[in-house]
Amino acid sequence: MRAATVEAPDEIHNNRRSVPDFLQSVNLKYVKLGYHYLMSHLFTLLLIPLIALSLIEATHMRPEEIHEIWLQLQYINLVTVIGGLVLVVFICTVYIISRPRAIFLVDYYACYRAPPHLKASFQRFMKHSRLTGDFDESSLEFQRKILERSGIGEETYVPEAMQYLPPRPSMANAREEAEQVMFGALDALFRNTLMKPKDIGVLVVNCSLFNPTPSLSAMIVNKYKLRGNIKSFNLGGMGCSAGVIAIDLARDMLQVHRSSYAVVVSTENITQNWYFGNNKSMLIPNCLFRMGGAAVLLSNKSSDRRRAKYKLVHVVRTHCGSEDKAFRCVYQEQDEVGKVGVSLSKDLMAIAGGALKNNITTLGPLVLPISEQLLFFATLVARKFFNAKIKPYIPDFKLAFDHFCIHAGGRAVIDELEKNLDLSPLHVEASRMTLHRYGNTSSSSIWYELAYIEAKGRMKRRNRVWQIAFGSGFKCNSAVWEALCHVKPSPKGPWEDCIDRYPVKIVT
Repeated sequence: MRAATVEAPDEIHNNRRSVPDFLQSVNLKYVKLGYHYLMSHLFTLLLIPLIALSLIEATHMRPEEIHEIWLQLQYINLVTVIGGLVLVVFICTVYIISRPRAIFLVDYYACYRAPPHLKASFQRFMKHSRLTGDFDESSLEFQRKILERSGIGEETYVPEAMQYLPPRPSMANAREEAEQVMFGALDALFRNTLMKPKDIGVLVVNCSLFNPTPSLSAMIVNKYKLRGNIKSFNLGGMGCSAGVIAIDLARDMLQVHRSSYAVVVSTENITQNWYFGNNKSMLIPNCLFRMGGAAVLLSNKSSDRRRAKYKLVHVVRTHCGSEDKAFRCVYQEQDEVGKVGVSLSKDLMAIAGGALKNNITTLGPLVLPISEQLLFFATLVARKFFNAKIKPYIPDFKLAFDHFCIHAGGRAVIDELEKNLDLSPLHVEASRMTLHRYGNTSSSSIWYELAYIEAKGRMKRRNRVWQIAFGSGFKCNSAVWEALCHVKPSPKGPWEDCIDRYPVKIVT
């Protein structure tokens, strides 16, 4: 569901701690950095003395000893040498053929930005909510408090259908919103990359709560007249983390189909999913979710490496749906008077914390330097086998990543990850500013955040970025990218006319 990571009100997120306390003391910061450097360069540091000793020993050898070694080498069986070479060539060939193909992000976002007349200031939002006549005074006051504490700014966008009195949540208007967002993002993507739509071999679209027939992916095929043998997919009901799932699916397809391009479109639809009741657990999405979408172009062609921005390094997906509480913590249903909305459980944040723990437990060995892994392993052994009364060691993910794109689901989510992963305000700046400027745009928010980092000129060659998102079900998904160049912002990006105003101070 699209409300998988929304910020809960005080009575919800104070009921239980949001995420387990991962934070460790950093009193030995510089000792850790020195240890990290030592372990990262251990092989080099050991190899240099070995080479030096070998050279010194060689200078003390007499010419007769060197000649004797040469004669011994001539006795080696020629057949054995040839057989060894053939085996090496065979192994190298098998490796080259079977290894996963590199997946390049040629360009992405074309992050959609709605026209100015769709902006929803707090005053306009509250006035409109009151005039609809659907909310009682208690619900209106609840929404006002959520808006004030949410971290959202005054320039987020609400679709055209919700601007009317009364609102017009029809199927036709929902289709119009979907077309406006998806086609706007795709037009920009094709314009920036000079791609012809018929060159696209794989299309993956994700939208959680609006799944018409024909599908959203079919709408794109029809609009751009994509080729008849395109592999198209439409993901629904998978929440705010579905953007990473779509990237993973596109990656799998590109491993099978050689020399292909894949387009991923991530969006959410608000028109038919606005809640017009008074159940407080269902009112939060109204306050947080806003219009938005992104289009991403992926390629498995080695020739695209030169023009690509990033290379996909890892995707790690964690699903907690086998647990009943996790499955129902974000649940679309009818309230007591039959109005449909997405309800949020009081256990939501605790469940998100558990999913995050599981995800980083899998991700850690893939990305962390050997120094952090050894410290974690040593602590684990001490606790398990020697009953040592020491706290679990939480690896320092700042040693693995240069940038963090935490799904802008709500201020509470960002606050907790900043605290418990020991991130600096700079590390979470992109997430906070995206939430402020665009609101929770669901699965596309991580692309607005990446666009923010680029617009600030912070993405350098070989920088690694961690995109992490939560979704209903319950899921926590991560994607790791490596920059292939000093990345510049795409033309007419979502921050082009406002980046100089950010960061702004968030009122708490």
